[in-house]
Amino acid sequence: MKKIIFFDVQDYEVEFLTSACHGKFEFEIVKESLNDLYDLTEPQKQAEIISCFTTSRVTKSILEKFRNLKLIALRSVGFNHIDIDYCKEKGIYVENTPNYGNMTVAEFAFALLLDVTRKVTFSFDDLKKALINPLKTTGVELFGKTIGIVGLGAIGAEMARISHGVGLKILGFDIKERADLKEKFCVEYTDFETLVRCSDFISLHSPLTKDNYHLFNKDIFEMMKPSAFIINTARGELIDTQALYNALADKKIAGAGLDVLESEETLTDPDFLVDIGRMTTQSLQKTVLNNSLLKLDNVIITPHIAYDTHEAINRILNTAIENISAFEEGKIQNNVY
Repeated sequence: MKKIIFFDVQDYEVEFLTSACHGKFEFEIVKESLNDLYDLTEPQKQAEIISCFTTSRVTKSILEKFRNLKLIALRSVGFNHIDIDYCKEKGIYVENTPNYGNMTVAEFAFALLLDVTRKVTFSFDDLKKALINPLKTTGVELFGKTIGIVGLGAIGAEMARISHGVGLKILGFDIKERADLKEKFCVEYTDFETLVRCSDFISLHSPLTKDNYHLFNKDIFEMMKPSAFIINTARGELIDTQALYNALADKKIAGAGLDVLESEETLTDPDFLVDIGRMTTQSLQKTVLNNSLLKLDNVIITPHIAYDTHEAINRILNTAIENISAFEEGKIQNNVY
């Protein structure tokens, strides 16, 4: 019976994981994230399977401590928090949970779009302070305008469905064009620069790769309409934070709705407050910029919760257990490399 360790476990996950694993696996539930602050015990170092969420930072130095590791069963789609090169070298499979939150994330992205364009949170904060000024809360309509969707995979396709339903014209940018999206939702595929220049709203739904790091930078923000809004529920590193801050502060674009940030873990992971020495110079710089973004009145920022619905979490847990069970039977599914 293989030993499995589940890291990053929330209270609401405990019952499901216990029930799913009881009698099938030797398992351990750990609420803490797996990172260089977590002190692995000797029995834990013998684990053949570990499972974690994106809040873990699984580096080579951490992976080297596991002597028998054969599988990392992610409870997420993203895997940029794992040292994939090391896993390839050592033959450690890394399996994710695809398609668990297509509707969930797309709905949240649209919620951010509505929030920032209609100044919902901004108005609520003012109301609590008894500051009522309609001139400060004037928003813009979505109907008839153009949304550019960068990345039209499963989540981007759902964003196209929602956008089409409220009367938005849709421009799309992706490596592959999908005929069904053209037919059902009138998606017009175009090149990246045209999308940037012509969109009133831009929503990011691409995975992070070496090729699209800082896809949105100073030059790209200067191409955007000054009335445009950008929404990011994908990965923070798709956007150059310094360039975004300058564009927002200087009103070169109208606003942003962000569920992800560069170095976001320094804002949300309490371990960084326990040992601030873990921060690199770069992460400190990003943290200062992220805090500055929080002070702008044309930005709404949430702590990476676009995935977080009861339905999506159940799908994540089910897929993770299915991946582990299949692996036990010698089957590899949802491997990311």
